[in-house]
Amino acid sequence: MLTLPVDFLHRQFFNNSVQTWLGAALAAAVALFIGLIARRLLVSRLAVLAKRTSGHIDDMLVELIAGTRTWVLVALAILIGAAQLVLPPRIERFIDPLWRLVLLWQAAVWGVCAIRFWAQLHLERRTTSQERTSVAMINAMAVGAKVALWVLIALTAMKSVFGVEITALITGLGVGGIAIALAVQNILGDILAALAIVFDKPFDVGDSIGVDNVSGTVEHIGLKTTHIRSVSGEQIIIGNGDLLKSRLRNFRRMTQRRVAFNLDVTYDTPGPVLAKLPAMVEQIVSAQTPVRFDRSHVSSFGESAIRVETVYYVLDPDYKKCMDIQQAINLEILDRFTAEEVKFAFPSHTVYHEGLVAKDIAVARQPQAGDSGPED
Repeated sequence: MLTLPVDFLHRQFFNNSVQTWLGAALAAAVALFIGLIARRLLVSRLAVLAKRTSGHIDDMLVELIAGTRTWVLVALAILIGAAQLVLPPRIERFIDPLWRLVLLWQAAVWGVCAIRFWAQLHLERRTTSQERTSVAMINAMAVGAKVALWVLIALTAMKSVFGVEITALITGLGVGGIAIALAVQNILGDILAALAIVFDKPFDVGDSIGVDNVSGTVEHIGLKTTHIRSVSGEQIIIGNGDLLKSRLRNFRRMTQRRVAFNLDVTYDTPGPVLAKLPAMVEQIVSAQTPVRFDRSHVSSFGESAIRVETVYYVLDPDYKKCMDIQQAINLEILDRFTAEEVKFAFPSHTVYHEGLVAKDIAVARQPQAGDSGPED
């Protein structure tokens, strides 16, 4: 067995004995070994647990731990070993800043991993070709978040590690940022509105929406504008800010359609026949599928007709199916009303004129005294 002489262990190198150097090297090796084993065990164990849960926090923790860089563990192990040594003052004063710099760098790497995980999580929900715009926007947001994170880490490092006074720099950046924001406030408003659309998702690419008096299909969601293909064919471009200020109707998310229609019959319809009409209409409507009948009533007496009002729901958002059902109902109503000899009314007016009788007309036509008769 190899043994080292005692005098050799006490021999001094750079103000530290060989024994101290060996102890520092052992401490660094143990720290590095513990760090590597802990990272591996945590990643493997947490990965197994994450597969059993439906949440995403544990998945993100796995990504963060796996993102711990090996060179960071090596640097920390060396710093731990160096803490066992007596170092010259010119080297000693760099130990604490190095600790902070390494930890800040690793914190930045963890932040980048979290941003990448968030972006990947949202991208997995947007896999169709119609959602490529949202994918590009999420990627742009992720890049912006990474840049902002590195800028924050750099400012923190300048202050805490290198001792640079950054108050004036931050003030200048703040004033410049305010000036730029005031100059491009409309653009920033549209960009923030685009972020609200991505997160809140009032609509997505491919949805059929209505905005004020515009109806169409969403083709593109950009950072500043949204492009809508109207039902008449032209492309309408609306700023995101103006879009969110309007009342939006998303037709794609409909689960059913409400249909209300009126039947006007003539006043000479017999009372018993009129009383049977709501039940007759209910039978006709209920025979259709998928339909949920709501009501049918003799609702009002108009100027030239008696009105029967009917309401039902089509349990399918497809507009074509809704119109097919309405057409079938109309044709069946026409056949049934014809069989029952029920007449549809149309706008009309009956005028009763009480004029002069014939003899009064004859008297009125006799010449009066003083009349000279017709002129030649």
